[in-house]
Amino acid sequence: MLPLSRTIFKAYDIRGIIAKTLDAGVAHKIGQAFGQAALAKGEQRVVIGRDGRLSGPELTAALAQGLQAAGVDVIDLGVVATPMVYFGTNVLDTRSGIMVTGSHNPPDYNGFKMVLAGEAIHGEAIQALYHSIVAHDGSASAKPGTYATHDIRAAYLERILGDVKLARPIKIAVDCGNGVAGAFAGDLFRGMGCEVIELFCEVDGHFPNHHPDPAHPENLQDLIRCLAETDAEIGIAFDGDGDRLGVVTKDGQIIYPDRQMMLFAADVLTRHPGAQILYDVKCTRHLAPWISKHGGVPLMYKTGHSLVKAKLRETGAPLGGEMSGHIFFKDRWYGFDDGMYSAARLLEILTREADPSALLNSLPQSDSTPELHLELKEGENVALMDVLRRDAVFPGNEQIITIDGLRVEYADGFGLARSSNTTPVIVMRFEAETPAALARIQGQFKSVILAAKPDAVLPF
Repeated sequence: MLPLSRTIFKAYDIRGIIAKTLDAGVAHKIGQAFGQAALAKGEQRVVIGRDGRLSGPELTAALAQGLQAAGVDVIDLGVVATPMVYFGTNVLDTRSGIMVTGSHNPPDYNGFKMVLAGEAIHGEAIQALYHSIVAHDGSASAKPGTYATHDIRAAYLERILGDVKLARPIKIAVDCGNGVAGAFAGDLFRGMGCEVIELFCEVDGHFPNHHPDPAHPENLQDLIRCLAETDAEIGIAFDGDGDRLGVVTKDGQIIYPDRQMMLFAADVLTRHPGAQILYDVKCTRHLAPWISKHGGVPLMYKTGHSLVKAKLRETGAPLGGEMSGHIFFKDRWYGFDDGMYSAARLLEILTREADPSALLNSLPQSDSTPELHLELKEGENVALMDVLRRDAVFPGNEQIITIDGLRVEYADGFGLARSSNTTPVIVMRFEAETPAALARIQGQFKSVILAAKPDAVLPF
């Protein structure tokens, strides 16, 4: 049995490497600690589910036993997408749930995404679970909780099919990267009236075709090729656990989530005029003026799916989104991130057009980089970010935003450096009106980073 490693308790979830920092014994302890936290909030039941990873069955069984040992009743949904566990906390007799998932990480990773009494827990609440485990004497409740299975598939699909209506039939290509969304996406879109070409929709925890992460262009090449070779009009991709969305046009352009948000915001604001629309610090500078133009109030916020969800609850905003692909609809939905529901809403908008790709390609954009990572040792990223925030000087009258890292707004672009909350990297992104401006902004960031850490190996 592995010793408990504090390193697996991350900012938004718990995540570790199988047989190195995570095993059934650790999962049992996490279940028991979460069960105790649930009971303290008046929650008697916890819904659980797992993705298609090879370690999922063993971890989920141990998690359930830990929850029961705390005296909590378990409702096991089996193999589902992460949003289906979130859905369960909204429609079943519980507001708490745990999804056993490694998300988009390599096959030997797994972890837990958690909702406690209606809130996605993060930060101190996750650290509190660690302290609870350390302090616990190992005893079990005198009255163990019960265990039941529940098939939520039909209710989930029917809820979306009852909400989202296409203006016309459409042929689409769907790449699930052998992640768990493959078990549901084809049926969902066919139920909506789509003709579907399925790519890698067999759930396989080895991920034999490509990594299930649509945030990276190399993972969308099969989808781009499929659109070029078939009469499909649009391409949809999901990450390993189905809570993030990727989109590709007929001509092979990747429509990143910050541009997807433009279409979603324009649509949502027709029903919620004057509402706040949330987006994270990595998003394009074109999003704020777009939201304002369509009658909304733009609100930039920190990166992190749990953080955005919490801010959405606090503000009452009907829509939030992250550059990583997490889209949160409170309009007509429950406020949690759901790649399949977001794809359905996108298709609803696109089928009003004769040429969906033309609409997507017409959305404002500039020259930009994908996410760039400065790889560092554990803890170095936080220390370097502290130095940059304190010491970095940028020439001119730039606006400097420090809500999450350092985002510097120029007249002709922006640069961002922020510390990842999940891995020891500094995440960077740049956008500008011209290639020369992009190079200039990157050059300024390079100078301030090298001034703080002369041996930094920058990815640009």
